[in-house]
Amino acid sequence: MAYDLAIFRDPEFGADYVDWLADEHSIDIRLHFAKLWAYYTNRIEAVSNSSASGRKVNQSGRGYLQAQEQGLPSRITGLTYSSDAGAFGTTAVKEVQRKEVVIENDIAWRVNAAVDFLFGKPISFVSKSSDSHKRAEIGLLLKALFEANGAIGFLQDMAVLGSVYGFVDCLVRPGDELTQLISSNSHFSSQEQNGNPSSSQSLPFEDVLRLAQTVDLELIEAPRALPVLEENDYKKIRYYVQHFYQRKNALNRRGSFLSRLLSQRRQSGDSRQVIAVTEIISADKWQRYENKELAAEGELPLGYLPVVHIQNVAQPYYYEGLSDVEPLLPLQDELNTRLSDRASRLTFQSFKMYLGKGIEGFEDRPVSPGRMWHTDNPEATIEEFGGDAATPSEDLHISEIREAMDKTSGVTPLVAGVLKNKLGNLTSAVALRLTLMGMLSKTERKRFTYGEGLNKVCCMALDMLDKGGVYRTSAADREIEIIFPSPLPENVMEKLKEAQLKKELGVPTEQVLRELGYEGS
Repeated sequence: MAYDLAIFRDPEFGADYVDWLADEHSIDIRLHFAKLWAYYTNRIEAVSNSSASGRKVNQSGRGYLQAQEQGLPSRITGLTYSSDAGAFGTTAVKEVQRKEVVIENDIAWRVNAAVDFLFGKPISFVSKSSDSHKRAEIGLLLKALFEANGAIGFLQDMAVLGSVYGFVDCLVRPGDELTQLISSNSHFSSQEQNGNPSSSQSLPFEDVLRLAQTVDLELIEAPRALPVLEENDYKKIRYYVQHFYQRKNALNRRGSFLSRLLSQRRQSGDSRQVIAVTEIISADKWQRYENKELAAEGELPLGYLPVVHIQNVAQPYYYEGLSDVEPLLPLQDELNTRLSDRASRLTFQSFKMYLGKGIEGFEDRPVSPGRMWHTDNPEATIEEFGGDAATPSEDLHISEIREAMDKTSGVTPLVAGVLKNKLGNLTSAVALRLTLMGMLSKTERKRFTYGEGLNKVCCMALDMLDKGGVYRTSAADREIEIIFPSPLPENVMEKLKEAQLKKELGVPTEQVLRELGYEGS
């Protein structure tokens, strides 16, 4: 069944375009972003004996494959990887024995360290309202909103998705009760415009907090996001389409082609039912399709598209931002290749071997302490060879690869607490900031993009409460200031002295307490 988009009343938005997005474009998007996620997680898949029968293995082989192995040459893995079969679509290479495979995931800890610097500590949301009482109430509402959606875990998930994919979208969905209030209140507002009085109600603040907690902040991962942008302005979203596969809590007894395909390519052995879901959202309408059959549709009384787009690092003229993972892929592959080559060399050279000449039965006698050989052959010899040898060029090359990853990512081992050699006196805050200059600069860039996104999320949530007649706010009340704490360790006495000086200069006490990490009253 084809998509029926008559509800949107847009002749330029055709069903054939949505069909192309879901069936063709989404596949390319999913394959691209799946590789970025695979390199971040480096997922492990067990290998059975039957799957290993088609290729030559060695005695050091392990019973699993890692996702980052797809970047290693076939001379090491003995496999070729297919880009259209997922991270673990492999084909054995004949007459190539699998070597030692070493994977050091230098991507994951860098992404996690960057997330810790950005959202390692709780942040504060402060309204710019001129009414101090309303500022305090809005702060409590936003705190309840984010606590209901995972608190700091929500922010860290947002940062991880944005860091890996380059962007993250947040869909702000009002709860059922709040949606009914918005619809009824919009109806009363139209009556008021026609001369009828408005029936907006004033609720106790406890009920307002409860309704604020029903607002759902749904993070949309990049592989399922298919935004339809304005043709003349890439910054504006006309329609937000997301296409994904949902597994049901039921077994698949019919064995459809789609379920078999997904089972073979992604979830081998999973017999649950799988449906293809397509959601289309505009500023005033929405639809949900399951296996291209219309499952639900309705009105959106908000008057705007409730989607907040956040770029990880701003990239001009592109919907997607800059990913922290993508520029590290070639360096990660080179690092894993050299580490695997070194492991293979160590396997052959780290153990001493012996060549015996003129000694009968030498091959049947193990080498062990106290073992002696005797022979009547005066020309008999035992030669020792092997053993590890210094390879300075190899060590230098690996070190330079790591330094290149440090410069590309802006995350150095010092951020993760790894101290090498003598870094000098780091007890000074200035010295520590200079050492972490690259990381701090990148964190500041992310604070701007993520801060703007969170500001829009807060404005949308407050606007929904206002449109529902739950909690009245003006445009000035909905302007939010986001306070990020410093990710660096700080001297408490220095902060208190700084706060005292600010108070003497006339800075409001409430703001000084917020900067110190206390809730102002």
